[in-house]
Amino acid sequence: MDVYLPIANLSVNALVIIGLGGLVGILSGMFGVGGGFLTTPLLIFYGIPPTVAAASASTQVTGSSVSGVIAHSRRNGVDYQMGGVLVVGGILGTLAGAAV
Repeated sequence: MDVYLPIANLSVNALVIIGLGGLVGILSGMFGVGGGFLTTPLLIFYGIPPTVAAASASTQVTGSSVSGVIAHSRRNGVDYQMGGVLVVGGILGTLAGAAV
């Protein structure tokens, strides 16, 4: 089952991509680390251009972050005030970095 990726300008097997995502999800859940550092090289080895692989891996980071917040929030383990400050700092840093 091939899926065409217009930005990468190539077709990939969707089951392989799903398998890579599942593998990275399991490993990042077991070790408590982000999956971006695993996803990007795996996608590059699969033949996806590095810039597309790096940008695509960030979507997985977003998904695992949201999942982590939901799981920890159920246990009352999320400091939303500190998180809000970190998000504002991240936005300001991003704007400053993009302006250079």
